[in-house]
Amino acid sequence: MEAVPVGVPPELPGEAVRRGARLLRLRRAGRRLLWLVLCAAAVAFLTWAALTSPWAEPPSLTTPPVTGW
Repeated sequence: MEAVPVGVPPELPGEAVRRGARLLRLRRAGRRLLWLVLCAAAVAFLTWAALTSPWAEPPSLTTPPVTGW
């Protein structure tokens, strides 16, 4: 406990700041890219849904039998 503490190299704090700033930029870019992809997927899905109307029942390919003639 009474030993002399080890000194920190003078270039270490600057290097840590540079690495931290780079990491923050990469995370910010990653979040922006993720939001861009998510919004593009939502727009693509809404466009597809508006054009194809997947909620509508498809037309019948056969006619019902005629009875009561």
